[in-house]
Amino acid sequence: MSKHIVVIGASRGIGAALVKQFAENPEHKVYAFSRNIERMKTLFTEENVHCFQLDLESNIREQLESVYDKLPLIDVLIENAGFLVNKPFPALSHEDIATSYQVNVIGVMENIQCFLPKLNPEGAHIVNISSMGGFQGSMKFAGLAAYSTSKAALCSFTELFAEEYKETSIKMNCLCLGAVQTEMLEQAFPGYKAPLSPEQMAAFIAEFSLNAHQYLNGKIIPVSLTNP
Repeated sequence: MSKHIVVIGASRGIGAALVKQFAENPEHKVYAFSRNIERMKTLFTEENVHCFQLDLESNIREQLESVYDKLPLIDVLIENAGFLVNKPFPALSHEDIATSYQVNVIGVMENIQCFLPKLNPEGAHIVNISSMGGFQGSMKFAGLAAYSTSKAALCSFTELFAEEYKETSIKMNCLCLGAVQTEMLEQAFPGYKAPLSPEQMAAFIAEFSLNAHQYLNGKIIPVSLTNP
């Protein structure tokens, strides 16, 4: 069955792998959003992929207003964008913390607000991509205070949204990812080799996003073979 799928944060890593994964089915139409539109246009040459520029740091509503008319009703919305800073806690600047929360939490909430009127009233699934660093009770790592706390906030938002929309056809779940071999992992843990590639994790997320809302809502799910 054909689906209209939005991937936020689609220019690299798991986001880019997700776009490629969905695009393999010619019946799907994929709408890829990222601040780096030139990179996306180079990466995605498939006819069923459409690229749009979106910077989660500011003026999200204004940016999305210009593309509303180009979008159909959306079946799947994947919030994959992320910002990571790796610094000792005393060295974190206000800008470091503010950008972490703007991209990882506030920007997600604002663009979901914008996409609400575009979500398929017959059923839609929003999937937030968090981190094991934001999963309560998991191992934590020095240097990631801004990143991991912002990803924990994304988990809390998932539960609150699901409660508020539980009587509707819109479902939201959150995946807390463990180690995947991405540029962001290298930034957090230089030299560490993860057991999973972006393509392997994207295959799981794609299947989850297309089907899990039939059974789950408001769930925070750890997806991890290892936590470095």
